[in-house]
Formats: sequence, C-alpha cells, structure tokens
Amino acid sequence: MQNQTLSVIENRVSVRNYAPNSVSREEKETILHAAMRAPTAGNMMLYSIIEIEDQALKDRLAETCDHQPFIAKAPFELIFAADYQRMFDYFQYCGVEAQGVERGVTTRPPQEGDMLLACCDALIAAQNAVVAAESMGIGSCYIGDIIEQYETHRELLNLPPYVLPITMLCFGRPAVEKAEKHPRSRFDPAYIIFKNQYKRLTDQDFNEMMKKEALHAHPDAALEEAVKQNGSELYFRKFASAFSAEMTRSAREMIKNWQK
Repeated sequence: MQNQTLSVIENRVSVRNYAPNSVSREEKETILHAAMRAPTAGNMMLYSIIEIEDQALKDRLAETCDHQPFIAKAPFELIFAADYQRMFDYFQYCGVEAQGVERGVTTRPPQEGDMLLACCDALIAAQNAVVAAESMGIGSCYIGDIIEQYETHRELLNLPPYVLPITMLCFGRPAVEKAEKHPRSRFDPAYIIFKNQYKRLTDQDFNEMMKKEALHAHPDAALEEAVKQNGSELYFRKFASAFSAEMTRSAREMIKNWQK
C-alpha cells in the first residue's frame, strides 16, 4: 500500500549539505504549524521550539554539538525543548498551592515522569516538522548532540529549570540532487516488532539481523566473525565514544537540575 504521505516517509534521508537561503518564511511557518499540530499529552503542549537565526549562535552550536560545521550553514534551524516550565508557571499563577491546602492535596513540582512526558511531546512535534518539510522538498537532519554540554546550552538559550533541549533539527533544500542519496536499510521487522510481549534476541537472531551490514563491511570474514567484529566497531564508535560519555554526563546534569 502506498500514498503520497507514505512515499514521503519511505524516501526521506538525512541532509547535511544545504543550498543557501533555500527555505522561505512561508515554508518555515508551514513547518512550525505542522509541528504544533502534533499529538500532545492532555493537549498541554509540553514543549517549546526555539528558532536559531543568529549566525554567531549557529556557529557556536556547530562547535558545542560535537563539532559539526554543517549546522552553522543550515538555512533553518530549530531546537525542540521538553518544557514543563510553562505549564508549572501556569499552575502557580492559578494558585494551586493554596487550593491544595484547602483540598488536603500535597502539591509538587514537575518530577521524572513529567520530564519523560515532555520529552515525548517535543520529539513527536519534531517528527511532524520533519515530515512536513520533506513533503515540500526540504531536507532535514536530527542533531541529538544538543543533549551534550547542558550547562553551556542552558546558558546560551536561557533555559529555566524545567526546560531541556531534547533535539535539534537543521532544515534546507539539498545542495545536490537527492537522487544521489538513497534511504538506508532498516532491520527486518521480525527483530523489532513483537506481539503482546517483548522478545530478547538470540545469538542466531543477531547473526541474521546484522548479516547484510556485517558482510558488507567484512566481506572476507565468516558470518559470525563478521557480525561480532561489526558489533565491536559499533560499540567503540558510538556507545563507548567520548561524545556518548559527554551526553550521559550532560543528561545526568539535566535530570539533577530538574529534580532540584
């Protein structure tokens, strides 16, 4: 089954090389509108979107987000922040603390569950923006590295305690023909989609799941050897990398600051 929306989703690729000035103000407004039409918990819209227009700030983010120069050249750049500050400020404006005393209810600040809910809201809105942009021929790239260097980003963006930068998106029309890029393959659904209960994978499952990628990277190795070597490389390149350690440290600081 295929339709125009499914085709947009199927053929999207990350774009990191942008034609300059390739997103109009009208297109920006359309992308932002689409983001705000995303599903949201209790219709509370527990996110904020920060458009980065200042070139000096773009240049700084290109460095703080793991030294990626293309960020500075993005024609349109949005940071999606998990935001419970706005709603909590609203609750306080409404006098809930005094009402809580009258009702015998102990009031509280936002906690860990509220943080995760806000993260969900922000990421759902971000993906709506991606699909809307793609439908107009505008490419995008997620920047998870905005989670790193929390203290720096908090200061740069003037973030209060209950606002966390959860993802950044760069948008722009591709500087080269998109036909030159092809969507990357995904794992077989058998290893991702389960019914009723979670399923842990076996050694054989891993060999089958990673077969194509591993043998492409290590064509002269036997299957099991190739799969293990591929996994080891992935571990040290991603999971055990310096940027991953910084992301963990930064995320821990986000949570500590939220819990205060």
